[in-house]
Amino acid sequence: MAQGKNVAGKVVLDPRWQAQVAPTDTVFIYALPANGERMPLAIFKTTVAQLPLAFTLDDSTAMTPERKLSGAGEVLVKVRVSKSGNAMPQSGDLAGTLGPVKVGAKGLKLEIKDQIP
Repeated sequence: MAQGKNVAGKVVLDPRWQAQVAPTDTVFIYALPANGERMPLAIFKTTVAQLPLAFTLDDSTAMTPERKLSGAGEVLVKVRVSKSGNAMPQSGDLAGTLGPVKVGAKGLKLEIKDQIP
C-alpha cells in the first residue's frame, strides 16, 4: 500500500438518532472522488453495534483494482446507515459527509447526523 495514501478517522452517531437505529443496521463508510463521480473508490462495511468506530479507507478497501484511493487527490468521505443493508441510498437512511479532504488526511470526525428524505 502506498504510504499515506489513505483517509482515516472516527465515525460517530449523533445521539439524537440513537433511538432510530438497531445494532444490526448496516453501516457503509466510503470515499468518492471529489470530482463528482458517483462510484466509490473505497468502501468499508460494518454495523451500528461497532460505533463509534475508528476507520481507515485505502487501496485494500478499493471497490475495483483499477480505481484506487491512492490515485485520487481529494475525496468526499461519506457514511450511511442502512436498515435494509442495501448499498443504494434509500429514504430514511441516516448519513454524514466530510470533505473534500486530501488523501492522506488523518483524525477525521465523520458524524452520522442527517436523514435522507
